[in-house]
Amino acid sequence: MKHNFISFALLSFPVAVFSATSQQTDRPNIVVIIADDLGTCELSCYGGRNLETTNIDRLAKEGIQLTNNYASTAMSVPIRASMYTGLYPARHGSYQNHKKTFTDVKSITHYMPLTGYRIARTGKDHPGGQPQVYNFEKIPGFTVGCTALEAPYTTDGIEEFMSNSQDPFCLFVCSIHPHAPWSWGDPDEFDPAKIVLPPNCVDNKQIRELFCHYLAEIRALDNEVGSVYASLQKVGKLDNTLVIFLGEQGPRLPFGKWTSYRYGQNSAFIARYPAKIKAGSISDAIVQYEDIMPTLIDFAGGEKIDNIDGISCLQVLYGKQKNHRQWAYGIHNNIPEGRAYPIRSIQDKRYKLILNLKSEVEYHEKHLMDPNAKEKVWDSFLQAAKTDPFAQFLVDHYTKRPPVEFYDLKNDPWELKNLADRPQYAKRIESMKAELHLWMKQQGDTGADMDVAQKN
Repeated sequence: MKHNFISFALLSFPVAVFSATSQQTDRPNIVVIIADDLGTCELSCYGGRNLETTNIDRLAKEGIQLTNNYASTAMSVPIRASMYTGLYPARHGSYQNHKKTFTDVKSITHYMPLTGYRIARTGKDHPGGQPQVYNFEKIPGFTVGCTALEAPYTTDGIEEFMSNSQDPFCLFVCSIHPHAPWSWGDPDEFDPAKIVLPPNCVDNKQIRELFCHYLAEIRALDNEVGSVYASLQKVGKLDNTLVIFLGEQGPRLPFGKWTSYRYGQNSAFIARYPAKIKAGSISDAIVQYEDIMPTLIDFAGGEKIDNIDGISCLQVLYGKQKNHRQWAYGIHNNIPEGRAYPIRSIQDKRYKLILNLKSEVEYHEKHLMDPNAKEKVWDSFLQAAKTDPFAQFLVDHYTKRPPVEFYDLKNDPWELKNLADRPQYAKRIESMKAELHLWMKQQGDTGADMDVAQKN
């Protein structure tokens, strides 16, 4: 599938230390496809009703679909740093958006070559600019800049890479969809009057028309997934490759990206490898992005890595393990995306606790809530709130947050009913709060003191 694209210079990549291992070309490959700001609920395999995501659904039908994968932070740079390092944000250093990773941290680009695998990336390059930490071989073909108005791509680069590699490979295909601005794809595919909006969204003409542009980018994402699938078939390596699809964090909509709500943290995780993964299987095991790297190392036959936060979930993917983690943790520091507003969270499969560490101020995010923003999402919420009580509730719920929020995810997956003041949950809240504080201490997370402007 060919489109116009901008060429990128190929960088040198780490050389595998075990030459005997690297010659085992029959070893399985790895391809990880990651979206950018995807609301997982829009994928039809996850219950979405607005479009059939045929190619992503095919991976789910041929593999395993995880329903409790969570981003520990709903921002691209920090969560991708977690994905590549196996560390939570406080430990890898990128605990604010676009903050650099600590220079002494090792990533998958250090560990994977030790197993004899080539490690490469195409598309969005976050985190970037730190070759001592993230030394990916760069493959041309997919759009790099996530705010690009146009996103043409070609699979020529990845096909050449996959065809010519003498070693097994681990390739990250990083889409920029559906990151705002929602300017790519065909919004006319969707009828604004018929689309189904999320329950935490105001409903008016402006939002419905905008949402069609967002759905068009999800269609573009699904097309890219189909192209990668076809490329693996073309080079004859589909069934000898572990293919993983990840949704990253939620969209640039209220309660999505830049929050600790489920809409921002819950993320698609689909894996296909017919030799080991049962087709059409579903798991509700709790996993986090920190688990991705150790899972890939485990799959490649590497040694367990000490002193990281991630835990291999390979046995979950193989259907041999029902549970994985007891808790999923969350960290949000709002600077530089707005005024300081540190948030911490913890959840199991049923309950979610959120601590807003500076609840005395209103939450503000500079992109979404910019009065001059092209998308006018927040303006639509404010205008609707003038006459619609539910819209006013959503505005208040988003901006005026109490110190403690507690949700029953089974009965309230959109986290619209705070149960923190209910006496019957007092003991559970205290026990979860104690677990969260224990995790923060273990991480060296000083809470509100972390959400400060960085010195140049």
